[in-house]
Amino acid sequence: MPEGARIVSYGELRARVRGIFAAYSMPEGDADRVSECLLEADLRGIASHGINRIPIYTKRFRLKLVNPSPKLLLTSPTPVVAHVDGGNGMGFVAGTRAMAEAITAASTYGIGLAVASHSNHFGIAANYLLQALNAGMASIALTNASPAMPIWGGRTPFLGTSPLGIAVPGGERQPPLVLDMAAAVAARGKIRRAADRGESIPEGWALDEHGRPTTDAAAAYRGILLPLAGPKGSGLSLMMEALAGVMSGAAFGGEVRNQYVDFSTPQNVGHFFVAFRPDLFLSREQYRARLDELVSRAKACPRAEGFDEILMPGEGESRLAESRRKLGVPVSSQDYAMLAAEEEAAGRE
Repeated sequence: MPEGARIVSYGELRARVRGIFAAYSMPEGDADRVSECLLEADLRGIASHGINRIPIYTKRFRLKLVNPSPKLLLTSPTPVVAHVDGGNGMGFVAGTRAMAEAITAASTYGIGLAVASHSNHFGIAANYLLQALNAGMASIALTNASPAMPIWGGRTPFLGTSPLGIAVPGGERQPPLVLDMAAAVAARGKIRRAADRGESIPEGWALDEHGRPTTDAAAAYRGILLPLAGPKGSGLSLMMEALAGVMSGAAFGGEVRNQYVDFSTPQNVGHFFVAFRPDLFLSREQYRARLDELVSRAKACPRAEGFDEILMPGEGESRLAESRRKLGVPVSSQDYAMLAAEEEAAGRE
């Protein structure tokens, strides 16, 4: 736990965060969902996408760059496809509605696809994967993002560190598999948080603005992040631009605005979701048994030196979330002070 951090109950944090967003005229249900999504990141140990993001969201409310109470517009070109115009609302709101539409279609037809445009930063992709898992569905969640890393072969920011999210329900004995990963070596939010704290970052994460490798988080944030596995990470992010950006009608190809830097215009982020039943090709019982066997075989593999256990995607985060939900969430002194300041500012709105 960071020095100076305090443990705060999940219920207290959830209520305080919900109250901040509700004070900006956000509908009660939306404020609750935003608080749930932000706390899920902190529960899972992804502090870069948790409550520390509150100040930038509220700042963009005050600057009229994000609509706290948007009117979402839904169109359905076919029974299994939906398009959500987010009305420049929070990404958590548009993303949740789009995944809900995909789940509804999948419940009837086996599969559903939904995209969202005119949205904003949607947090961790796991929020929407868990939404689908709670409905018994497998899912894919993609988004594009503001430029932070180069196209492979380029040297200036063009692609976002867009997350790839895939999840499948668990079996009778094994938990769900939840993959939520950035297309960069590390999520940009981790570098921004390190820069805010004056911390260094590992070698190989980024280049500074002059194209030199750096471990200085502030220099890295001004420079470029490196794609995961070189051309592979670049290719993944480019495909997310095509699916979440081009196809949805959102900004794409370097046009998504950086919410921390550009205060002249909305972001216009695009999202892409697929939900589908895991028992489309065999019975639910067969699926569960086979998933259990897959995980059992994987965990039984001989372990490399230094590994006490083989973990499945999302397993470590899920365990941490379960513990923190019961025992409380560690909140740094900076973030605790920020919460109080945001509550005071929200009270003046």
